[in-house]
Amino acid sequence: MYQQLISSLKAGETRSIARAISLVENRSNGYESILEALAPNLHIPVVGFTGPPGAGKSSLVNSLVGYWAQRGLKVAVVAVDPASPFNLGSLLGDRLRMPGLFTLSNVYIRSMSSRGSLGGLCASVIEVVDVLKNAGFDRVVIETVGVGQSEVEIAGIADTTVVLTVPESGDDVQTLKSGVMEIADIFVVNKSDRAGANKFAQFLRELSHSKAQDIEIPVIETIATEEKGIDTLSEAIDTHVRSGSVSERRYMLLAEKIEQLVAARRMADFNKMEVAQALKTEMNKAGFNLYLYIKTFLTK
Repeated sequence: MYQQLISSLKAGETRSIARAISLVENRSNGYESILEALAPNLHIPVVGFTGPPGAGKSSLVNSLVGYWAQRGLKVAVVAVDPASPFNLGSLLGDRLRMPGLFTLSNVYIRSMSSRGSLGGLCASVIEVVDVLKNAGFDRVVIETVGVGQSEVEIAGIADTTVVLTVPESGDDVQTLKSGVMEIADIFVVNKSDRAGANKFAQFLRELSHSKAQDIEIPVIETIATEEKGIDTLSEAIDTHVRSGSVSERRYMLLAEKIEQLVAARRMADFNKMEVAQALKTEMNKAGFNLYLYIKTFLTK
């Protein structure tokens, strides 16, 4: 049914990429056929950017992707935006800070809503990344919402996780508490022209060395809006990609994804509205027990 779409996707046709992502993201009829036709184990580097709001993630991604594009690389960007609390749609505000990328023919940008996810990502991001890895891109970049400590699941998806900070992050105690600091393959101190940048960068070097033992985690100082430090960051990413290290979190994340997909398929026939209507009668019966009632669904 979707053979032509899949062929066009693998040929890098932009409309087909957009359509395939929409089908997968919305769990539309037949989306499983698209996913099942994707080539496995493609070694396309996935680079994730995370960090607190205001650290300059969009500006850094804008500069770095532009740097790669100028060197002939084809790059896809998945930008996860905060969701509206009313309709779970994306607010799309972050994309206004990536104006330089939209006109580049070798850059593809897809904004996605977090849809209430607490992990800074969205439920279908793994599938969307797999689609993009099959569309002829040299790099896939993920920019997360920036929600703080709950954002650690990016480490399970990205081959290289870049954690952004700013000099004002220099409260040592708060930094040590932050779970995000545990997932970094590369630290970036952005807006490094501000006071205290060098001191904070040195603190991160000492912190990362003590946590990583023999592994030296790079700490890169950048000024994204002026494209300073972007070449150094690109080199650090290339070095980490070549190292081939894989986060243990990836296996746990994929196990959780399998659990979610299996649960979703087993619950495909579950009609919440019908159950709610049935409860109006069942709950008024003598001896009604919710947990015994649940077993009637488990035996179907």
